[in-house]
Amino acid sequence: MAISPRSDATFSSQKSTRSESPRTKKFPLTEEEIFYMNCRAAYLTVFKSSLENIISKDQLYLALQHAGRNPSQKTINKYWTPQTAKLNFDDFCIILRKEKPTSKAELLKSFKQLDVNDDGCILHTDLYKFLTKRGEKMTREEVNAIINLADVNDDGKFDYIKFCKLYMTTNEQCLKTTLEKLEVDSKLMCHQFGNHIKGSPERDPSPVPKPSPKITRKTDPETFLNKGDTRSSLLSATRKFKTSVSFTVTMGPNGNRNSKLTEPNLIKDWQHMQSKGCFFLEEDGEIISHQYRMQIAQRSMVYLTIKPLNLSQVEGKPSPWLSVDTAMYILKENESQANLQLVCFTELRNREVFGWTGELGPGIYWLIPSTTGCRLRKKIKPVTDEAQLVYRDETGELFLTKEFKSTLSDIFEVIDLDGNGLLSLEEYNFFELRTSGEKCDEDAWAVCRENFDTKRNELTRQGFMDLNLMEANDREGDPCDLWVTLHSMGYNKALELTEACPFVIDIYAEKCKPKIKAVHMEACSGQLEKAICKSVLSNGDAKVMDGYENIIVHTYSCDTWITSVIENKSDEKVIIHINNELSKNCINNRGLNIFAVEVGPKSTMVCQHVMPLNERQEWIYYCIYSLIS
Repeated sequence: MAISPRSDATFSSQKSTRSESPRTKKFPLTEEEIFYMNCRAAYLTVFKSSLENIISKDQLYLALQHAGRNPSQKTINKYWTPQTAKLNFDDFCIILRKEKPTSKAELLKSFKQLDVNDDGCILHTDLYKFLTKRGEKMTREEVNAIINLADVNDDGKFDYIKFCKLYMTTNEQCLKTTLEKLEVDSKLMCHQFGNHIKGSPERDPSPVPKPSPKITRKTDPETFLNKGDTRSSLLSATRKFKTSVSFTVTMGPNGNRNSKLTEPNLIKDWQHMQSKGCFFLEEDGEIISHQYRMQIAQRSMVYLTIKPLNLSQVEGKPSPWLSVDTAMYILKENESQANLQLVCFTELRNREVFGWTGELGPGIYWLIPSTTGCRLRKKIKPVTDEAQLVYRDETGELFLTKEFKSTLSDIFEVIDLDGNGLLSLEEYNFFELRTSGEKCDEDAWAVCRENFDTKRNELTRQGFMDLNLMEANDREGDPCDLWVTLHSMGYNKALELTEACPFVIDIYAEKCKPKIKAVHMEACSGQLEKAICKSVLSNGDAKVMDGYENIIVHTYSCDTWITSVIENKSDEKVIIHINNELSKNCINNRGLNIFAVEVGPKSTMVCQHVMPLNERQEWIYYCIYSLIS
């Protein structure tokens, strides 16, 4: 705002987005450039530098897998002969040019030859016989691993149509993950990727014999058995999906009414405090919010609630934030802020209100608001009509438009955390940090009090309006800075609040007056992530990955949402593939039905939150978690 000068550089540092090079902006990447980018991404997933050499068959197999290929042993032997000591990055690129990825149509065609009933399935007994007795034989353990894949096997049959779909999406996800890793790590982008030059490389790592023509009948099983791509795809699946575990939860419309939130008796006689706050959606999809300290002077029954803040609603304008789920985790401070103990969270619900009732002992508590992110998400919805913020009358004097005044009044309502109708310096600084990244110091606040309407050293609603008008005048009517403020507060060009959710917290205590104070505005991670993990581990259902007792999937379901947490007790990082495709009437915070997550050694992480798309209908959560090698 005007009393706390900002520059474009300051704003860009606060709201930075990934920039594109002039080359990328002007010219799209050629097929050749895309090919080498994919080669680099796959290579650097296995090696620290593209200057390193492949020195074993296993490394070659792994690198080819990350590039979306699934070579048979015969293919590997073709490029890694007894005379081969090493292959470099250029050799790797040559191999990728020759070994094209297996298409879904090719896989389906090969499997169909074993589908005697033409129903999209192969009996396990037939599959076992073909894979272990003929061609490039698979071991009993490898076949069992395929048969044990939960999402493609049922009632003694292997569903090869589901397998092909799962296999292709997994390959795409692996390639996407390697490309994202390459893009994020700027150091990798600076490597000299091999010695290749544009054009066809002249060297070939090994001679490739021309296959002799062979006529086979379409239904000949040997066609399936000798086709390395199909068999190696199955082998690849056993390596990619070491084991799987699934969860199914069926929820009725509007949840289970038995756990409805109810107010304590005689609550009107309890002492009450209130504070407001807001969830803000960042450019990268991360959510930040206010966090609070609460003081309870003596042991008392306490009733805590959180709900979306009901702002003035203009007729015809949507109010998407009112459907956003809100929750709050309560942590007890023991000796220091670093030592916080999870006490509870607002699990019960009555319409849009989430709450908790219980006894709390005297002490300091941290209140950390939370939203799943299922409904507060980036929306790709172009706004065609930009709202007008200011105008000039016939004399040339500048004024704020009626619509902008209404929006500013709503913003004032949100940042007036204690709800007294005035802005203290502390409240105003939360607003300044959000919109400019700077704080207003005591001297600047004194200037503000001299020039704008205040009461008891706090800024009034009219003073806040005049402050914004002064900023517009400073820019000679250019609304650029005003739009910076609006976007930071979650508004789009139509002045719709689409990327924020204001909320209000109410605290009732039976035997003492509670105190609450907003102390931070931080990402909904860190302490919150720990709190969610601990809560799910304590209250959720746990399933151990078969054969991997150190990998555990925990799932917690309440009336409104389902949260899954992955616990990795092992000393190595693991990658878990998640498939939600069979869920019905569900949305998750990641926005993807199929994705993969990496869980560090000796750690837990929130995998996903899931909610009903339509609360008035039954929703079924069916998720398969597969361990990827």
